[in-house]
Amino acid sequence: MRSLHRPTVLSAVLLVIGSVSVKADDEKPERRTISVSGEGKMSGAPNVASINAGVVTQAKTAREALSANNEKMAALQGVLKERGVAAKDVQTTNISVQPQYTQPPPFQPGQPQREFVPQIVGYQVQNTVHIKVRDLAKLGVILDAVVESGANQMHGISFHIDQPGSLLDSARKHAMADAKKKAELMAGEAGVVVGPPISIRDEVASFPQPPPMFGAMRGMAAAPSAVPVATGEQELSVTVHVVYELKLPK
Repeated sequence: MRSLHRPTVLSAVLLVIGSVSVKADDEKPERRTISVSGEGKMSGAPNVASINAGVVTQAKTAREALSANNEKMAALQGVLKERGVAAKDVQTTNISVQPQYTQPPPFQPGQPQREFVPQIVGYQVQNTVHIKVRDLAKLGVILDAVVESGANQMHGISFHIDQPGSLLDSARKHAMADAKKKAELMAGEAGVVVGPPISIRDEVASFPQPPPMFGAMRGMAAAPSAVPVATGEQELSVTVHVVYELKLPK
């Protein structure tokens, strides 16, 4: 009975070996590649400014502080509308109502330390809005009007390009040319040539001019003339990561 089973086992082993050899014959040689990164930059004049302005009010009661804040914020929004800023370009970003407490007396050396229990002495209300100015020729006048209307917080100005598509396309072309140049340089030193790209991935970054920062402006009167503002240029950068196939020279 044992001799009858041996040919069957031997046949199975031969079949396994045959399948392995066929698989080995079907395997293709590993593809040679090179990975490079290219960068392209383009600059353009910004056409939109963003402002973060706010109103801070204080009173003995929360209702009084909120009422005063609402009045000044309504005046601010009215001034923006008069200066041609669309309602869609004014967005509330923060509203807060916070109690104000008494502060402990200064420490006196040699005096006994007494327990201090803070008491609420008033309330502070803060309302901040994000403003987009699309007509930069009016930006200085709008800034002046914002302060005159009662805003006493200015958290900065930033500039950007509203539709940067054409600039980004030009930057991508420069980035691809830069990547191809690097790949051909390194491939030439290695004695091979660059083939078609296998994969391409891009990253977009913008580098706006540092915005001028304004702090609290409580008690400040409006400027006698429009605030001078320099918009400068904004630089857009695109980085591409490309994997090329490498081939032997003919």
